[in-house]
Amino acid sequence: MSMTHDAPAAADTQFDTPLIVGGRTLDSRLIVGTGKYEDYETMAQALDASGASAITVAVRRERLVDSEGRSLLDFIDTDRYVILPNTAGCFSAEDAVRVARLGRELLDQIDNPGRDWVKLEVLADRKTLLPDPPGTLEACRELVRDGFRVLCYTSDDPVMAVRIRDAGAASVMPAGSPIGSGQGVLNPNNIRIILELLKDPAGGGDPDYPVIVDAGVGTASDVTVAMELGADGVLLNTGIAHAKQPVSMAHAMRHALAAGRLAYLSGRIGKKLYATASSPWSGVISYIPGE
Repeated sequence: MSMTHDAPAAADTQFDTPLIVGGRTLDSRLIVGTGKYEDYETMAQALDASGASAITVAVRRERLVDSEGRSLLDFIDTDRYVILPNTAGCFSAEDAVRVARLGRELLDQIDNPGRDWVKLEVLADRKTLLPDPPGTLEACRELVRDGFRVLCYTSDDPVMAVRIRDAGAASVMPAGSPIGSGQGVLNPNNIRIILELLKDPAGGGDPDYPVIVDAGVGTASDVTVAMELGADGVLLNTGIAHAKQPVSMAHAMRHALAAGRLAYLSGRIGKKLYATASSPWSGVISYIPGE
């Protein structure tokens, strides 16, 4: 199923192919969250400005209703967005599987195509919010057996990325940096290694396997960096929701992603130690002062 929007830039239309995750086509490579906004009205405007076709929703019941008793889902166009249920706040495989199934039941009630999707998070502790590797693998395997298309949050550890892929995840989502930290992509070399291991056919990878950088984005340039590395997409929340002007930042993130993707597809020049003239030396007329 394709979710259609105004195209954010040429990188998503003229020169590129759509992003396909678990058999589902997304017209935007930017996935954004719905949490942490000052109010639901601002959230709805930011979602629109981002150009996203898929959005995450934390499934835990207390997060779906605000202090005034209004439901988050009342402010989301469920015909426009694929909702990606998120197991945010889960600290065990058992809890994450339970929350994922609650999300499926919730989306069954509103007939949203994201019902068999889940963004899987199994966290180790409340201070670092780093993923728990054994719990993540256990939950991923269980949810895949249960028919879910699992988009799996993990650290930037290449070994874990391969194990999660092999566990059946529809997408591996390595962290750029800790959740909500705004530090951007701290270890680009690890992201490069993950992309090579999962996507290079010479090493048994699949060029079409989606790797989406998730967490730590603070500003538009962080999105561009992730895309220029070759990531297939970026998932973010806090970088927009906690910006001084969330709607403006959502616009910035949208265009930064398109610019980074187009730059990656275009192929950057190599880095050199010394300067290279931008025009040829041959045919240049020499001029010596005083002659």
